[in-house]
Amino acid sequence: MKKLIIYPALVALVVTLFSFMKPAAGPELALNAALPMADAKMKDVSGKTVSLGESKTAKGLLVIFSCNTCPYVKLSEKRIKEYSDYCLSNGIGCIIINSNEAQRSEADSFDEMSKYYTAQGLKCPYVVDEKSAVADAFGATRTPQCFLFNAKGLAYKGAIDDNVKDAAAVKAPYLKDALASVAKGETPKMQETKSIGCTIKRVE
Repeated sequence: MKKLIIYPALVALVVTLFSFMKPAAGPELALNAALPMADAKMKDVSGKTVSLGESKTAKGLLVIFSCNTCPYVKLSEKRIKEYSDYCLSNGIGCIIINSNEAQRSEADSFDEMSKYYTAQGLKCPYVVDEKSAVADAFGATRTPQCFLFNAKGLAYKGAIDDNVKDAAAVKAPYLKDALASVAKGETPKMQETKSIGCTIKRVE
């Protein structure tokens, strides 16, 4: 009899706890999937609003989930700059998205993003993802985390390369190779790797 009383109580407790939690990111975007939330407007550090659809070119679009603060992003800054510039020089769109909604009053505020953008010498849009909505649509969970689209759909997702801690020791430049393939209208040989980095700071 006690089990019948305790069991419903436990279920009720679990349901109550989950009702106060923000839903986690959805499933990670599948290869060949279309660009999600293409028309969603996000505020860029320029003060203008831009969308993923507007940023995508006929060749494709590189989406990087990043921020100002993650130690793994700090280690990857030169590579993020290099590959974002490569996109712009080779007719591929690029946009960097800050989805750290839980840190908007801290080091990932819009003002701090603007300062960071200038300090890094970035040229592509760097935008605020309000309520982490775009990250949720992509199933993005880490910074840095990359999603590269070609003309047909998602062609590569995952890490920048195989050694986030030491650029000089990289043996497999995943993103660089994928970008070279997309620039030539080809499908990358390596299409999926595991991102290593900080968790995106969502609001619960």
